[in-house]
Amino acid sequence: FAVGSSGFTTCRFELWFDHKYGAPRRQHTWVKAHVMCGVKTNVVTAIEIHGRDAHDAPHLPALVESTARTFAIGDVSADKAYGSIRNAEAIASVGGTPFIAFKATSTGAGTHRAGGRSSSAWTKAYGYFMYRRDEFLAHYRKRSNVESTFSMIKRKFGDSLRSKTDTAQVNETLAKVLCHNLVVLIHEMCELGVDPTFWAEKAHAQETLA
Repeated sequence: FAVGSSGFTTCRFELWFDHKYGAPRRQHTWVKAHVMCGVKTNVVTAIEIHGRDAHDAPHLPALVESTARTFAIGDVSADKAYGSIRNAEAIASVGGTPFIAFKATSTGAGTHRAGGRSSSAWTKAYGYFMYRRDEFLAHYRKRSNVESTFSMIKRKFGDSLRSKTDTAQVNETLAKVLCHNLVVLIHEMCELGVDPTFWAEKAHAQETLA
């Protein structure tokens, strides 16, 4: 699986006065979609929608938890914005392996700033990165699939939102992702011979799509 975020512009503008140039300025506002997707088919398995200034890292645990309810989680790749001990633990807690890019200032200490318990998930990931870097990067590079997923959504269904209210903008973004998943499902019915059972009672019934 891969995790990432991207913005969808809205029809609303924000205005301000630029003192440097002595002229009014304006730009589109946008909403930010945080998603988790499969790296094989680019199906979106979880989504969180927040304001444009929302940081990425705090939303990864919710994405992982939501995905784990339906899919068996293996590798999870994400960029440096998601690099935190809490996120490494969230992935490991559901049986996954974190492949999150490390910042230049990162260490393998694996201890919370508040002096809490150590994190074996963070320490193992950092050791993997330091001593088996080529293997680590081979897994990490699958992160680019989340960029492909956003590209698929925006090329097919547009990168802008027509709705005006906050609630409607969230719903419109969710509708785009839902339509994308339907396209993926139809494609994999032909490509992989997937026979979807929408009323399946077993957990991980659709794990083939990941």
